[in-house]
Amino acid sequence: MNKQQNVAKEILKNIGGKENIKSMEHCATRLRLILKDKEQINEKAIENIDGVKGQFFGAAQYQIILGTGFVNKVFEEMSKEGIETGNAKEEAYSNMTMPQKISRTLGDIFVPIIPVLVATGLFMGIRGLLVNLGVEMDPTFLILTQVLTDTAFAFLPALVAWSTVKKFGGTPVIGIVLGLMLVAPQLPNAYAVASGDASPIYIALMGINIPIVGYQGSVLPALILGIIAAKLEKKLRTFIPDVLDLIVTPFLTLTIAMILGLLIVGPIMHTLEGSILAVCNSFIGLPLGIGGALIGGLHQVIVVTGIHHVFSALEVQLLASTGLNPFNAMITGGIVSQGAAALAVALKTKDKKKRSLYISSAVPAFLGITEPAIFGVNLRFIKPFIFACIGGASAGLFAGIIKLAGTGMGITALPGILLYLNTNIAGYFITCGIAIGVAFSLTYFLFKTQE
Repeated sequence: MNKQQNVAKEILKNIGGKENIKSMEHCATRLRLILKDKEQINEKAIENIDGVKGQFFGAAQYQIILGTGFVNKVFEEMSKEGIETGNAKEEAYSNMTMPQKISRTLGDIFVPIIPVLVATGLFMGIRGLLVNLGVEMDPTFLILTQVLTDTAFAFLPALVAWSTVKKFGGTPVIGIVLGLMLVAPQLPNAYAVASGDASPIYIALMGINIPIVGYQGSVLPALILGIIAAKLEKKLRTFIPDVLDLIVTPFLTLTIAMILGLLIVGPIMHTLEGSILAVCNSFIGLPLGIGGALIGGLHQVIVVTGIHHVFSALEVQLLASTGLNPFNAMITGGIVSQGAAALAVALKTKDKKKRSLYISSAVPAFLGITEPAIFGVNLRFIKPFIFACIGGASAGLFAGIIKLAGTGMGITALPGILLYLNTNIAGYFITCGIAIGVAFSLTYFLFKTQE
């Protein structure tokens, strides 16, 4: 019996067998189970399984941390037992609190588009590095780099509308077209209007002059319009005859959604979006780095609650509006500090097996994945988690003071270096150094292993 087979067998044995599993799925590092009876779980036995780095309940699921790569193998072995794997998300969603439901919904919408925004940020970083090195770019080559760095944000509403419509059960291609309509070249460009180089088109409706502009770089108009379009399409399909469905449903969906988008939803959501962004920028920019300290110190606490996906929308909007993401800089310290605290616990642990487990849990944090360090080590002993939060707050304070910001999102810690090549790479290294130094020192000198 190989390792993954043994781990799968031991997990099933200590959760009440496959009969106790309603459904299961997995993410990058964790096996996620929806169980019928939580009382049948032997948590201590599961934590002692060789290969398991921790376990916890989160987002209405029992989650077992196995690590990248290995979780896929264990999941495959458990799938051979005939366990349901299709509706874990729906089962978990039904058991969530309202904040968790909102966060998970936003996560399901924005997570699929994060990879292209990550790539855009990396392109910007690489181009900035070349410029800083004094490399002279051919005009044609420069245009090609602008295609790489500008396209995703120029058509951001199309990405958001596509993902939203897909999430709410509509036809994804309708979302794409709807989003593209919001940035159609016939409409005054939002950036040109903001700079005074273009003027909105005004339409009089019931005595009110409504400004019509493109929504380049906007998130909320496309998000709300995507929800409306998906709901509308599903409603239309309930009474439009099948023989007319292929033609009539898309036509009515796009027409009604576009009228609502340009005349009602767009102007209202764009105004609301500007207000929300102004409030967030004010908080991030609090004097003396206070905003950064609060974000850096509390972000991983929010990760534990499972509602951290809500910040994806904020980061997308920050990048679309300013081209920079200070939020990424402020949370990076909190992420690497969790790894530093777990590493300190490992170095103080005399048991070789536990030390190896703790080190393997700490390493992913330096690549931006904190769950193994948090749930496998730091939260088990409480104090290391607190010390890591202090390290994150210290780093966030410094990042706020120097106004550190990256050119993308979705990656932090060591991979995140590429987002700061064009801004302040030295400041990024110092920020991470502060987080690691504070969290490691506090844990190493103030935490006792017998705790």
